[in-house]
Amino acid sequence: MEQLKTFDKYAIFQTGGKQYQAVEGKTLAIEKIEGEPGNIVEFDKVLLRRFDKEQIEIGQPLLEGGKIRCSIIKQIKGPKIIIFHFKRRKKVRVKRGHRQPYTVVRIEAV
Repeated sequence: MEQLKTFDKYAIFQTGGKQYQAVEGKTLAIEKIEGEPGNIVEFDKVLLRRFDKEQIEIGQPLLEGGKIRCSIIKQIKGPKIIIFHFKRRKKVRVKRGHRQPYTVVRIEAV
């Protein structure tokens, strides 16, 4: 049986209405934020931070003074999603597409 990989040092932060796990060196695709590739971004809405197996900080709801530093790798778009509205016998057919924009970031410091 294969052992699941666990991380001793990580944090949970919030951006774009979603929560992400931040591990140093990890690359994430998050909701689009403004910035050019190579820029440094800091996220200050940190919910939880774990330093080792025994030392964990939990925010009520956010941690004071906690920041996650990331660098922007690139701006991308997700896969195309087709939205098709159809009403029978009414000659109503509407076809639309959507591609969600994302920002790919690399976690520099937790």
